[in-house]
Amino acid sequence: MYFLSENVIHITIFIYGLCVGSFSNVCIYRLPLSKSLKSPPSNCPHCSSPIRFYDNIPLVSYILLKGKCRQCQKRISFRYPFVEMLGGVFALFIYLKYGFTLEALVYYTFIICLVIITFIDIDHQIIPDIISLPGIPIGFLASFALPSITFIDSLIGILAGGGSLFIVLWTYHLITGIEGMGGGDVKLLAMIGAIVGWEGVILTIFISSITGTIVGLFIMLRTKKGLKLAVPFGPFLSTGAILYVFYGSELIQWYFNI
Repeated sequence: MYFLSENVIHITIFIYGLCVGSFSNVCIYRLPLSKSLKSPPSNCPHCSSPIRFYDNIPLVSYILLKGKCRQCQKRISFRYPFVEMLGGVFALFIYLKYGFTLEALVYYTFIICLVIITFIDIDHQIIPDIISLPGIPIGFLASFALPSITFIDSLIGILAGGGSLFIVLWTYHLITGIEGMGGGDVKLLAMIGAIVGWEGVILTIFISSITGTIVGLFIMLRTKKGLKLAVPFGPFLSTGAILYVFYGSELIQWYFNI
């Protein structure tokens, strides 16, 4: 009976996460265009036909319609169900790690914000201030309720996150005359620092620097654009922060052991 109830809880949380992922898709598309998140209702990106409620069921509708619009039969990007899946998977993983706690709610909201930021940065090379700037004071206030960090950790994380990246940005621009990163990355890392503290900032910078360098070199070799190629850094910062949320203590212990 307990096993059955746990399975029901897991399925319910996953479905809830799918719905959050579906809303994340709306944010990813509309926020950079300064469009309302409430209206108009969702429509096909090709023929602009309104999507009926039964065609707007997260993940299920995409599978039943075979990834196509019911009206024009043109293919819908796989990104939509992928983001919905991320919402569901992260919701389930957060529950399994933190249970039904305020900590779980804070971290899940934080991760969803990072998912939205990641795809907006990939599409437009911008990190929306409407997410990162409010996230800094909200993250600081949340530190009073999080058992894993103190408000001092959060404050140092904000200063270390935003300050360290600002120094790197300013130095790179001074040496090369090229804008290596945007101010959005600085605000994003300050927001990350508010939630995960200074230790999380260090690990986030470490992971994002390695992954960003590897991916950047690979893309530059493929495109042969060299330093002229602009690679958004937000996705790598987000990846590092999400890894810290799930495996922060383990990764720090592993780092010091080696």
